[in-house]
This record gives sequence, C-alpha cells and structure tokens, in this order.
Amino acid sequence: MLSYVCLSWVLLGLFTGSTVSESIVIGEVGQDVTVPCHYNVRDGNAVTSMCWGRDRCPNSKCSRPIIWTDGWRVTERHSSRYQLRGDLQSGDVSLTIVEAREADSGIYCCRVEIPGLFNDQLINHKVVVKKARISTASPHTYTSEQTSGPGSPSDSSSAVTRTWTSLPASEVPHTASTPCSDPSDCLDVAVDLQVWSGTLAT
Repeated sequence: MLSYVCLSWVLLGLFTGSTVSESIVIGEVGQDVTVPCHYNVRDGNAVTSMCWGRDRCPNSKCSRPIIWTDGWRVTERHSSRYQLRGDLQSGDVSLTIVEAREADSGIYCCRVEIPGLFNDQLINHKVVVKKARISTASPHTYTSEQTSGPGSPSDSSSAVTRTWTSLPASEVPHTASTPCSDPSDCLDVAVDLQVWSGTLAT
C-alpha cells in the first residue's frame, strides 16, 4: 500500500512538474528591460545553476535557452544583449534585455535548478516591448498676413499681431459728440468698447 502511494506521488509529479508562477513585464523600445527572478540563498552552498529560455518552462532545462549561469558566473550566452546584472551569489538572477526591440516580446522562462525531485523554481514571464509614445502636440502661433493694396507705399506682405484689451468704463475716454440720453446707454458703450493695439512686423 505504501509503495502504491509513493508511486502515485511520483506519477503526479511527472505529469504536473514543478509549480510555475507567471508575471507580466512591460518595457519600451530602445530601453533596457529587466525581467525579475530571485531565489533564496541561505549560504554559499545554496548557490545553484539556472537558465533563461524564450518559451514556457518545460519539464526540465529551458526551451530555446538564451543564457546560463552556474550560480557564480555566466557560463553560456546566446547574445550580448542578454545580461545578468544582479548579484548572482545573493540569488538575483534577473535578466536584463539591453536596448529592447519589439521582437523581444514574448514568453521568457526563468528556471532555477534546486536540488531534489521536482524542486526547481519556475517562473514564466510575458514580456511586452512597446514603441515609446511620441507627443505630436506643438504650440500654435496664430498670425495673419496683410497684403498691401494697389497704390500703397509697399507691395510686400506684412505680418500683423493683434492684441485686444477690454477697458473698464471709468478708463474709456469720452469721444461722443452728443451727451448720452440715458446713463445706461453710456455704460453699454463703455463696456462694449475695446481698444485695439497692433504691432506691424515688416
């Protein structure tokens, strides 16, 4: 009976494999993208080998491996764009993708080889590398061109910048030739009156 139970656990482990966690990492084209991966290092004897692959974590090793470490140094690398910049002896085996491209998007497997049956630490990361957003907004300058008419001193075009300023009634000069028949009429005229100032640039 005991052997049957043990066999059942072994078969269950073979079909299910190690526990796999997943995460999403988003980066921008041209920037370095770091895909995190850590394991617990209690002492120097716990330092172990690991690999990164460009696919989901299989039952063993890494599919399409891109970088390997024995826990102390990088032993194999598919491209110089893949780097392990963390402290390997402390269990930081995070992957840095240098100057990421859109083609770097996809699934990455971090597999830390822990001694023992089905003890490997597996993490699948979905990496999404997007183009950087570029703002197309620009300040708007409103100008108007005024062309001289026939007979004017100059035939060249000139740009006119207009500034409209509203003045309170108390500051508006009285230029009416006849007095206001009603105080409200004068107030309406003063409120509606705007002074135009122009700067002529040749």
